[in-house]
Amino acid sequence: MLLKHFKGSILVTILGLVALFWYGSWEALFIAVLLVLLEVTLSFDNAVVNARVLEKMTPTWQRRFLTWGILLAVFVTRFVLPIVIVSLVTLSSPWLIMQMALFDAHHYGELLEGAKYAIHGFGASFLLLVALKYFLDKKKELHWINIIEKRLIKWGRIESVEIVLVLLAITSIAFLVPQEVKATVMMAGVFGIILFIFMQGLTNTFSVETNQMTTNCLALFLYLEILDASFSLDGVIGAFALTSSILIIAIGLGIGAFFVRSLTIFMVREKTLDKLKYLEHGAHWAIFGLAISMLVSMLTEVPELITGTVGVSFVLAAYYSSLRHRKSA
Repeated sequence: MLLKHFKGSILVTILGLVALFWYGSWEALFIAVLLVLLEVTLSFDNAVVNARVLEKMTPTWQRRFLTWGILLAVFVTRFVLPIVIVSLVTLSSPWLIMQMALFDAHHYGELLEGAKYAIHGFGASFLLLVALKYFLDKKKELHWINIIEKRLIKWGRIESVEIVLVLLAITSIAFLVPQEVKATVMMAGVFGIILFIFMQGLTNTFSVETNQMTTNCLALFLYLEILDASFSLDGVIGAFALTSSILIIAIGLGIGAFFVRSLTIFMVREKTLDKLKYLEHGAHWAIFGLAISMLVSMLTEVPELITGTVGVSFVLAAYYSSLRHRKSA
């Protein structure tokens, strides 16, 4: 059963690692394996959240998420989007930055590291809204960490309180970062909020129009791609700590992204979230932790190992709680 869902990921992994071994021998292979682990660790909670959204899509669009979506995830999110961000932050030509990425990857990695305030400002605001929207939902009846989640529901009665909280968080960080990047943090944070509100409005509008199923699936597909970008940009920056080779980064993170998407499809087809009641809660707590780490990383260094460990810990704890819940039911 597992092989049926992951045979595509296994094939892509084998082809990618063989190509890298031919390109750079054992060193390239070793770095690629580390990048795969980095991507899967940082994005495992993303797979859980994606699965809940993917359930609302038709089987055709679920397949497109794995085919078209992976092309967007690898090429656009992990190659084109960082180039655009660096171009905007440095006020340079995108063509110049692309040439630098291909032929002077070390310098490009330094510029990408310099653009972390814009990346983390956007990612933190968008992911905070994803988590808070879930925990502040007035219709939410099932709770995992009762002492906290029940109280959050009360705050959810205040209209748009999650937007206010995120604005306060971004504004507070903007006061603490160096003067030259204050505007960057605020603009990136506000852009993340605007994009989240737009995508939520788009999906909600189409979801109530039953004759607009194709358009609704398209809106959900775009939302998933933006969510993936919010998760993955931090991993792209971290990848340059291991290597400056664009090819190794693209293949390593691409294999990880393909595996995570296969895991998402698996959870949808096997109805994993219905069987493991608290897994979705754990994933959203992990997203909340990732968003907080992005905010903190604008003030001090936060290793990817810590970020990944926090996320995986929440998901594993929720998995264990879900198993106990099934046994006691």
